[in-house]
Amino acid sequence: MRAAEPNRDRQAILFGLGAVALWSTVATAFKIALAYMSPLELIWLASLVSWALIGVLMVRQGQVDQALSQGWRTAAWAGLMNPVAYYLLLFGAYDRLPGQEAMALNYTWALAMAFLAVPILCQRLTRIDILAGLIAYAGVWVIATRGAVFDVAFADPLGVGMALASTLLWALYWLLNARDHRPPLVAQWQNFTVALPVLTLLMLLGPGFSWLGWKGFAAGVYVGLFEMGVAFVLWQLAVHRVSRTAKVSNLIFLSPPVSLLLLFLVVGEPILHSTLVGLVLILGGLGLQQWQKSPVPATS
Repeated sequence: MRAAEPNRDRQAILFGLGAVALWSTVATAFKIALAYMSPLELIWLASLVSWALIGVLMVRQGQVDQALSQGWRTAAWAGLMNPVAYYLLLFGAYDRLPGQEAMALNYTWALAMAFLAVPILCQRLTRIDILAGLIAYAGVWVIATRGAVFDVAFADPLGVGMALASTLLWALYWLLNARDHRPPLVAQWQNFTVALPVLTLLMLLGPGFSWLGWKGFAAGVYVGLFEMGVAFVLWQLAVHRVSRTAKVSNLIFLSPPVSLLLLFLVVGEPILHSTLVGLVLILGGLGLQQWQKSPVPATS
């Protein structure tokens, strides 16, 4: 068993690196897709693609009977939280803000989880938690004000609010799912099954269905396949194979610099000094928090 553990850890790290590599591209994919479609249209298309992909994987693993017979009571509310509410907020933030700002703000979900765990799971905040929160949310302030830290007039308060609300919702989703015993693939497929009729109704009441061009379609399919699908599966494989979660959870810190570089090279976003300073503070706060404990769920 001891001889097999290093090999399993190496496999887990490779899976984790694969997930992080895909997550590093999604900020760019979001911005490209949102240039052709609304946040609602993007989430509908991406959810449909991810639902089909996870359904195929679930069939291959022989989990169909379990997915059809149990777990729907949890899926009824979980699917409305994620993907419906979470991605509507996240895509709305990306639609209003530069990709680099929305991406950086989204990384505060781990800190939001630590604070929300106090009332929900009756956990206690440590001094490290509080210090990490102060450092990271100082970075949020730098990004939200675009460097004008003594000016309370945010460049886009609604966009910033949507980005931060998405992190709170993501953290709340994982905390409420702490007692969810559904297998990961079953849970994801059931959540998307609940979400798709709701999203379809919103589409019919809102923008309706229309062809938005091959580039927009391809970007939406990419988001569904990789951000919501393959990356999730790779991360789950990494977390379940590794001997200690910290060995893979720290890989998340590789994603933001790569995301910034891709936004600059592909989308053409100039990297703002305020984003760099704010991101360093956010990652510093997260690093301090990880130094004492490691978060379990993935980011997006």
